[in-house]
Amino acid sequence: MNSLLPFERTERKILIRKEAETDEKYGCNPNDRKTDEIINYGIVNIDKPKGPTSHQVSDFVQKILHISKSGHSGTLDPAVTGVLPVALGRATRIVQGLLTAGKEYVGIMHLHKEVDESILRETISRNFIGKIQQLPPIKSSVKRQLRTRSVYYFEILEIDGKDVLFKVGTEAGTYIRKLIHDIGQKLKTGAHMAELRRTKAGPFGESTLFTLHELTDAYYFFIEEKNDKFIRKVIQPVENGVSHLPKTWVFDTTVESLCHGSDLKVPGISKLNDSIKKDEIVAIMTLKDELVALGTAQITSKEMLGEKGIAVKTEKVFMMPGDYKIRD
Repeated sequence: MNSLLPFERTERKILIRKEAETDEKYGCNPNDRKTDEIINYGIVNIDKPKGPTSHQVSDFVQKILHISKSGHSGTLDPAVTGVLPVALGRATRIVQGLLTAGKEYVGIMHLHKEVDESILRETISRNFIGKIQQLPPIKSSVKRQLRTRSVYYFEILEIDGKDVLFKVGTEAGTYIRKLIHDIGQKLKTGAHMAELRRTKAGPFGESTLFTLHELTDAYYFFIEEKNDKFIRKVIQPVENGVSHLPKTWVFDTTVESLCHGSDLKVPGISKLNDSIKKDEIVAIMTLKDELVALGTAQITSKEMLGEKGIAVKTEKVFMMPGDYKIRD
């Protein structure tokens, strides 16, 4: 089975609209930012422990780093562990681009009666992969009405009696506990979720996870020992939070107006990803790969290769004005 989220299956090509060079006088490569800046403008992928809520974990991160603002990308149940990207300082709004990204989980489904493996596999493949109808649980933060959600894959990894180890990739907003309950209902045996761990949230996976203790150590080394090597490994550039999105790259001369909230017009584009669809969320980047803004595509990639029109309606600006203010 192809255990990939939708964005992982897409290989985006870069189309050149007009070749351009970027001037080293303006901006900087995201990896060259000062450590103080990344602490207030980065993302840390926390390995959430059992116990605290996602909001509490985000609050712990804030206190550890002595910053005034942070935000997490998608709530995890207190009993659930794993991938919880937390955006820092003025990067906080990047989580809105992550909230809609696909998620992956590994967990244990406990069946209330043993079931033949072939029946279990067939029931899941016939009824619980693709578009499903789901009624959110009673204790949920959303209105309790039937919703359509996509299950991209559901793999059974191991069966031990009534315990089934599984891996599932789903659309954002899919309740795994409810999914397991519904599988139990369909099997006419009953089932509940015994354990769950999130292994992917959009472009963030387990390979970049750090615990709250490791974050605390990294900050200590930076402040007390003047050693920033660990903290620069723990905190990622904000740009990693848009690696799953289609992109447009703009000329140096276009950046400043975008920082003041202007929409991106076609003449300001140097290059872009192919297959951009109208109304899709797009990341607007500098030629040094800095995130300028997020917006909604008003036209397709093919139309963006033209000469006029509004390409992207700017909605969330991340870059501060002044970095690309062209001076005579």
